[in-house]
Amino acid sequence: MPKRTEELNEEPAPTTGPVFPRMLTLEQVQEILNVKGALVYSLVRSGELPAGQFGGRGVWRVRESDLMAYIDAAFAKTAERIAAGQIKDDDVTTED
Repeated sequence: MPKRTEELNEEPAPTTGPVFPRMLTLEQVQEILNVKGALVYSLVRSGELPAGQFGGRGVWRVRESDLMAYIDAAFAKTAERIAAGQIKDDDVTTED
């Protein structure tokens, strides 16, 4: 029996099971933040940016959600410093 048009247009049911976070390389983190690699390594080593090592060669990966949380925290911290008068207008510079 042929399928009805309504049945053909239905979306497939979502699969069940664990959903894994997107993992970023340290180079991707560097590109997203537009900073030098040394800063990214420093953030990971200090624990400020959570990361994990995977595989026999110990490649580093950062969860996309952890990077977003780091970015959100950096903006919040900066806003607090501005509100407290810790950052003055002449402290803000533009990049070349």
